[in-house]
Amino acid sequence: MKNATLGFQHLLAMYAGAILVPLIVGEALGLTSTQLTYLVAIDILMCGVATILQVLNNRLIGIGLPVVLGCTFTAVGPMIAIGGQFGVSAIYGAILVSGLVVILISGVFGSLVRFFPPVVTGSVVTIIGITLIPVAINNMGGGEGASDFGSLANIGLSFGTLFFIILLYRFTKGFIQSISILLGLIAGTIVASIMGKVNLQSVAEASYFHMPHPFYFGTPTFEWSAIITMILVAIVSLVESTGVYFALGDMTNRKLKGKDLAKGYRAEGVAILLGGIFNAFPYTAFSQNVGLMQITGVKKKKVIIIMGCMLIVLGLIPKIAALTTIIPSAVLGGAMIAMFGMVISQGIKMLGPVITESSENAMIIACSVGMGLGVTVVPELFAKLPDSIQILTSNGIVAGSITAILLNILFNMLSQRKENKSVVLKEQEAS
Repeated sequence: MKNATLGFQHLLAMYAGAILVPLIVGEALGLTSTQLTYLVAIDILMCGVATILQVLNNRLIGIGLPVVLGCTFTAVGPMIAIGGQFGVSAIYGAILVSGLVVILISGVFGSLVRFFPPVVTGSVVTIIGITLIPVAINNMGGGEGASDFGSLANIGLSFGTLFFIILLYRFTKGFIQSISILLGLIAGTIVASIMGKVNLQSVAEASYFHMPHPFYFGTPTFEWSAIITMILVAIVSLVESTGVYFALGDMTNRKLKGKDLAKGYRAEGVAILLGGIFNAFPYTAFSQNVGLMQITGVKKKKVIIIMGCMLIVLGLIPKIAALTTIIPSAVLGGAMIAMFGMVISQGIKMLGPVITESSENAMIIACSVGMGLGVTVVPELFAKLPDSIQILTSNGIVAGSITAILLNILFNMLSQRKENKSVVLKEQEAS
């Protein structure tokens, strides 16, 4: 019973993040209530499957640490952009390919990670967070195209939800603070229902049980720019997960080896691949659950496996998933400001130590973030370039990421190679 209670705590800590991603993406893509219910349900189920794949340790996959996997927020902006440009089918084609790529590079990613130091990954995460803010602002007004967009009721609900989350974050500690966004969504929805802004029809229409449906949204299609975007998202997620792995390894007094990391990366690749097949999301390690382990002091894998099983059961019950779809857009918008702001702050946190290291790093950050935001705001900038080049320039996240990678090679990696060569020559002359 104690393990089940602790597992339920972990479920609550990650639940807001797990349901917000499908709700945001689904609304942005204009899915019906039935489709949105499926998207939430399959995502909850796949979070459980992905977590169990990672916790269970065998010869091929699984790092064997108490890791919780959930859908990555870094995929939200790219998925919305891909869906808007190429359709939902292209999203899942790109996720499938990115999952395969992660599986293929899992054994050598340790050596590839040098191309993605904090100055690169921090820039990418910051770009993704910044490009998500307009989505949140639109929802705060009631959703793009809403007849009552910007009404006092919607503004009041969104800012009321945000203020409630801020109060919880300021005046509570530990577990309550870790679920502040979930509590904010619940409180905002209760107030919205009193105002008559909650429609329960989707809950009434939802069934009590369903089975996962491969390629629910149709046969996947494959677009190069979409594929490159999702591969970049997957690589950034792997870098973030690596930090979680080492943090948990330290907490559990386990020294991680290269083969352990490879199995962890491979498990994430399989989870992403399954997400593509069942039309869910890319998955990554959730850091908020690491914080919960630090609070409770409980680091048992059994607790996380129980939580994974709970998620699978919940994901098989569309009625429960449908309850999340009744959250009004304005309430979502208030919570999204906090969540997306956290993405930006995470990027800034990653950039903080490196921006003062050298003026070169400052230039990398300036150009990559500027390019990413600029192409997002003015996507027609490169419309007259050849299609082969537009693959890299049509999406702000891809353009910003490529800029960061290339400038890091130019300013840091090539200069470091020259310095190393110079040192070797001096040593040879001295001898």
